[in-house]
Amino acid sequence: MNAITDTNFAGLKFLKRGKVRDIYDVGEHLLFVATDRLSAFDVVMPQGIPGKGKVLTLISAFWFEQTKDIIPNHVVSTNVDEFPAACALHKEILRGRSMLVKKSVPLSVECIVRGYLSGSGWAEYQKTGSICGLSLPKGLVESQKLPEIIFTPSTKAEVGIHDENITFEQMIVREGKQRAEQVRETAIKIFQRASQIAESKGIIIADTKMEFGIMDGKLILIDELLTPDSSRFWPRETYAPGKAQNSYDKQFIRDYLLSINFDKTPPGPILPEEVLQKTADLYHQAVFQLTGKHVV
Repeated sequence: MNAITDTNFAGLKFLKRGKVRDIYDVGEHLLFVATDRLSAFDVVMPQGIPGKGKVLTLISAFWFEQTKDIIPNHVVSTNVDEFPAACALHKEILRGRSMLVKKSVPLSVECIVRGYLSGSGWAEYQKTGSICGLSLPKGLVESQKLPEIIFTPSTKAEVGIHDENITFEQMIVREGKQRAEQVRETAIKIFQRASQIAESKGIIIADTKMEFGIMDGKLILIDELLTPDSSRFWPRETYAPGKAQNSYDKQFIRDYLLSINFDKTPPGPILPEEVLQKTADLYHQAVFQLTGKHVV
């Protein structure tokens, strides 16, 4: 299986290229294509991971289905045979790695929900005893389960620029009090639902990043959902607070980049084949454990 890191579909109107997804305007809807690109520390790496885009699409579709009673989402179809006629020429590349989605206006913030103390949250807690202005009890250790789930928004940066954590009060300035509170309540509900499902399958979701948009004046869930790209997935059987955890996500890549003192600015370095393969294995393991399906 070869990695697909760029798309350029004749006959389709290209709209935007994100860190991982290429987006096309197909009239009434958008076409989201999950490539095999790999980003870490907001830098797109020069190599991709074969099949990664299919893993992300399958996991997102799984979670959108599991949470659609909490809030409507943007998914129209993941079946390429139901896509507009203009997509037919590219059906085989699109199969398994694309979604036809509703058009919406994305919010100006990304919505991070944390159940455990890790990543940038752990780094901030060590310095300030808080995360995004939320004070936490003293004496917590790395990877510890938080006393309660917390919502910590961040800015939404362009490719190659780092997102920045903001306070909930800053989110209110951006989005208004009613909308901000609605988003926070909904994001926490989704995280609670997903955590219960994942733990029953042996996976702890430490934290995740969600995106919301406005369609016809109403809030909907958009982008990807609870994938190894947007979340920290830990094996429940090896979980032990007080240290960094084994994970099913791209933490393996991050750890390698830290080990070579990568400065977190483009361009990314060429990654060793064994690092790419190990990461690919983790992504494929995660999708099978969650959904019972293999990506081919």
